[in-house]
Amino acid sequence: MSRFVRIASGFRAVFFDQYGVLHDGRRPYPGAREALAALKARGVKIVVLSNSGRAGKANQRRMAALGLGPELYDFLLTSGDVARRLMKSAPMAARLGLEARAFVVSSDGRDELSAELGLLPASNSSEADLVIIAGSQADRISLDGYRKLLAPAAERGAPCVCFNPDRLMLTAAGAAPGAGRIAELYQELGGEVTWIGKPFPEIYRAAAELAGVEDPRDILCVGDSVEHDIAGANGFGAFAALVRTGILAGFSREELAGEIGRRRAVPDYVVESLAS
Repeated sequence: MSRFVRIASGFRAVFFDQYGVLHDGRRPYPGAREALAALKARGVKIVVLSNSGRAGKANQRRMAALGLGPELYDFLLTSGDVARRLMKSAPMAARLGLEARAFVVSSDGRDELSAELGLLPASNSSEADLVIIAGSQADRISLDGYRKLLAPAAERGAPCVCFNPDRLMLTAAGAAPGAGRIAELYQELGGEVTWIGKPFPEIYRAAAELAGVEDPRDILCVGDSVEHDIAGANGFGAFAALVRTGILAGFSREELAGEIGRRRAVPDYVVESLAS
């Protein structure tokens, strides 16, 4: 049994980050399947908690294709799921009004959200009543390019909902600016942003409700990002385990200590991997 499994077995529920912890987008990390299976066998509730702008079902299919099937966890909840609930809520609908137009920034450049949410698509941000930032193509589109795309909406005063707060994303070529960085650009342009996902509390409350756990101290949150996973767990009042895979894989101990100090977010446990 790995040290990680021994630690995690003492909790009623474990919230796992997806990218950078369970897999790298191409294959599972060593020990990921074994850790999930071991905790499942011990009756620990497992929630895969992801800052993905896509819906949970799309992420389930992606996970299954990588060999991480739904039999290995109880629930998969994304920031996109929580954001969709917000968008469909009465207060947001009342704020936007009828025939609101949405300008969508996504990871593939397509707008599949407007129709799903009952909004009209805006071909450019100068027409937008709302901006949705659900993903990033910043490995192909420069931040200056995004600034030019979004400036008209900010000048118009269109509110923005960020479906994925991650400032960095992992690509085949390495780290690139994520959806969260693009949302920061919108703020820099004077726009108003509503943030959904880790480290913000709504996604943790939704995950705890799914798991049927009321006390955050019965929950262990596992992630590779100090800024999102560890800070989010600290803010929610849960325990936090930092895994040195994903975006922290190349950090030295000194660099990791510096990151923890800068973010003012402290993990309760640090493990090299789920297999260690």
